[in-house]
Order: sequence, then structure tokens, then C-alpha cells
Amino acid sequence: MEDRVLVTGRRKSSVARVFMRPGSGKLLVNGRDLKAYFKREVLVIAALEPLASTETKDRFDVDAVVVGGGLTGQAGALRHGLARALLLHDVQSRPLLKRGGYLTRDPRCVERKKYGQPKARKRFQYSKR
Repeated sequence: MEDRVLVTGRRKSSVARVFMRPGSGKLLVNGRDLKAYFKREVLVIAALEPLASTETKDRFDVDAVVVGGGLTGQAGALRHGLARALLLHDVQSRPLLKRGGYLTRDPRCVERKKYGQPKARKRFQYSKR
């Protein structure tokens, strides 16, 4: 096999398996073009932040398989996976990626619903009489 790496990125309940190899900058997510998959420009920018900060957007071909959650979580998982893959290709980029916060897995997720309440924190209306 060539110089291809497989890395996992996570965010909320989404998991992204990122296959990265040196190439011309082709980006595929679940077999579709990145911009066709993440229809909102904000999500495309968020997903590509590690490549933009290290200025390696046109140096790698990325093929990602993303499952679970919604589009925002999937974009975050892809961002985490891309940062980890860049780290394996070039260890010198670690300070840049660390400073941007791309290597840290975002631990925030949906809080569970509690019994006796309509939602996680919302309470039923209190009736004094």
C-alpha cells in the first residue's frame, strides 16, 4: 500500500473514518464531493479548517466515510479526523493544529432526559394551588 493513513474523528454521535494520501486535493465524503454532501458553506469551511490552517489543501486526497448524527456533528467529526491524519503525515504541524484546537475531541453531547421532567432541564409548570 502507498502512503495512505486511516484515522477516526468523532463529534457528538458522529464518527468519521478518514483515508488520507498525498494527491491533488480531491475531497470525497461518503462517495460524494465535499460541497455536495455538506450543502451549507459554513459546514464546508468548518470541516476544512485543519487543511486551511496548515496550508495543505491541495497536497492530499481525502476519502471519508461519515456515519451517525446530523450534518453539524459529521462536519466536526471530519475536522477532527483530518487534523489527526495531518498529524500522522507531518509531525511538525502539531503546534499549529493544537493551537487551533483541532486535535481535541469535543466532549459536548446531548444531555439525557430525566424522569419527572419533559426534557433534560425543563420542568413541568409548578402549580401552587
